[in-house]
Amino acid sequence: MSIKITGSGSYIPNQIVTNKDFSLHQFLNEDGSAFAFSNEVITEKFKGITGIEERRYASDDLQTSDIATIAAKKAIEDAKIDPETLDYIIFAHNFGDVKKGTIQGDMLPSLASKLKHNLRIQNPKCVAYDMLFGCPGWVEGVIQATAFIKAGMAKKCLVIGAETLSRVVDPHDRDSMIYSDGAGATIIEATTDEGGILAHESATFAYNEAHYLSFGASFNKEHNQDVRYIKMLGRKIYEFALINVPKAMKECLDNSGIDISQLKKILIHQANEKMDEAIIQRFYKLYSQMPPDGIMPMSIHKLGNSSVATVPTLYDSLIKGEIENQSIAKGDVLIFASVGAGMNVNAIVYRY
Repeated sequence: MSIKITGSGSYIPNQIVTNKDFSLHQFLNEDGSAFAFSNEVITEKFKGITGIEERRYASDDLQTSDIATIAAKKAIEDAKIDPETLDYIIFAHNFGDVKKGTIQGDMLPSLASKLKHNLRIQNPKCVAYDMLFGCPGWVEGVIQATAFIKAGMAKKCLVIGAETLSRVVDPHDRDSMIYSDGAGATIIEATTDEGGILAHESATFAYNEAHYLSFGASFNKEHNQDVRYIKMLGRKIYEFALINVPKAMKECLDNSGIDISQLKKILIHQANEKMDEAIIQRFYKLYSQMPPDGIMPMSIHKLGNSSVATVPTLYDSLIKGEIENQSIAKGDVLIFASVGAGMNVNAIVYRY
């Protein structure tokens, strides 16, 4: 028996927001003071560091559970399964359903229950729950689905990563330009095919690192200071990721029994182009090698950072031939890897 992704689907919102669309924003320092340079300079520096040119925002009428439903239906259709045969629905997100213009996330009922309702699944034995694990949530959901299947508790699981981060960002914080909306879904099944999930690795670093990503007040001191937005310690996250993500990837690859020369693709959380490139360089350096050309497909330039959705949407785009100059063939070995709030790190070695 192997455990494989038998179907995938994604929802990429239609609303495109370019860096130029931030030209009229009032960006402020943490103390509320104004920057000494123009928004044009700010956005150019931002692009140079993150690689982000555009990002996607969900339309006002759609919430996180809605875009997840669209992606889930595509994955179910792609896998050619009856949704009534699903044993688990694992929904990775971090902020619940956040209606446009509101200040509170809605997680009652859980988004997994909302999704099961939207899919009109009647089977009560299909257990639905939410996964709050920062940006690595979808990867962790796949790891949990794998554990359920190995334990004989499930045969088919639906794992989703979806988020509408555009609704929980401080418009006066430059970091707000990083975040975007999106949804990716996958069917994880026990099959008789070869390959599938070969190894996985997870870790939580919370002793000193728990608050590298957190909720905080707007940089605009005239705003209600009780309303909270995503805040991050960018430099600390960068340094943390460069040490711990390559290490987790190496441990995972070593445990899989696969030689690094056999690795064809690395699908890493689309957080920051420069950081992701540095992580790959560090990873290969652990083997005294240089990364081969084309090893790391990227989507961040046009889609931004949609948190838990970046890896599953990247995978869906890759296998469906939607990423320029990137492809994957049956038998190819790839790594999924992610880092995010918690601070959490994880990786999966997978044979396609």
